Amino acid sequence: MITDLTGTSTWQDAAWRTAALDWAAAELARAGCRLDGEPEQVHVRIWSTAFRLPLRGGGVAWLKSVGAGSAQEPPLAEALGRWVPEHVLVPLAAHRERRLLLLPDGGPTLRDRGADDPSAWAAMLADYARLQIALAPHAVEMVALGVPDHRPELLPHLVEGLLADDEAQLVGRPGGLTDEARGRLAGTRAEYVEACRGLAQGPIPATLQHDDLHDANVFAGGGRHRFFDWGDASVAHPFVSLLVALRMAGRMLAVGNGDPVLHRLRDAYLEVWEDFGDSRILRDQCALALRVAPLARALTWRRILRGVIPEERAEWADSVPGWTAEQLSPGPLAVAPAA
Repeated sequence: MITDLTGTSTWQDAAWRTAALDWAAAELARAGCRLDGEPEQVHVRIWSTAFRLPLRGGGVAWLKSVGAGSAQEPPLAEALGRWVPEHVLVPLAAHRERRLLLLPDGGPTLRDRGADDPSAWAAMLADYARLQIALAPHAVEMVALGVPDHRPELLPHLVEGLLADDEAQLVGRPGGLTDEARGRLAGTRAEYVEACRGLAQGPIPATLQHDDLHDANVFAGGGRHRFFDWGDASVAHPFVSLLVALRMAGRMLAVGNGDPVLHRLRDAYLEVWEDFGDSRILRDQCALALRVAPLARALTWRRILRGVIPEERAEWADSVPGWTAEQLSPGPLAVAPAA
């Protein structure tokens, strides 16, 4: 159980802000940089905050702090900077115990550059697949760093706890998981276990799974993509990442579930994995991954919210039952049946 709880009251506390910014200034000085002007707190959420730090001579750096539910992010970001520096935003410094990250400016995101072109999404997903393949040999090391372990062989047990958690599921409260939905989910348990078994026994190795992959969490410039924001990440079957990515792509490209554009994006991602199986095997694995992904996403939300003080959870509390119920939907690559 997480006991070191945080929230917006943490990020706005004067003593906390002073200590965090003093740390950032000291680390910038070690890197030969100096602040020039007042830091601006541009982002405040119950699970994280970020400061824009203007630098002498031009340019900016960024200070990020994450809540207890994302404690893996600082050590993971440091490790990624060592393992795959060409694919990520490499931190200037990190403080594991205080959950602080000092980052250089990454430039424009894919969303900043315009995410209404399917080819831009396809190129991003292909680069993301290359990142995941490069990180597969480090899966055990990432778990040792504290990255949540959502490998498919563990998911059925983790999901049992999720479905039995009446508090997280808001049972009996507005926005909560209904008895009807819980019954339907119980009826699909054998199918879920079988899907997890198919992933665990398949040819695709576990690796880093961003779990919130979209156009605002990747920098796009200089002919490459650099991925960031690892607060939701887990070690899992890599194809689970496509759930959020395809949902967001559909929204930004104004296409619905099952649209051929989304199938082409899936194929652009899977093509990078061709050394692990032919297209039929990869598509079958993708179908299984999307089948188990909503409950994995609900697990992530439960972890994030467990790290937040209870009185600040209310705005986001329905995210857990919402994603849990999403397990019953057909998914981004399927067209929902007519009512």
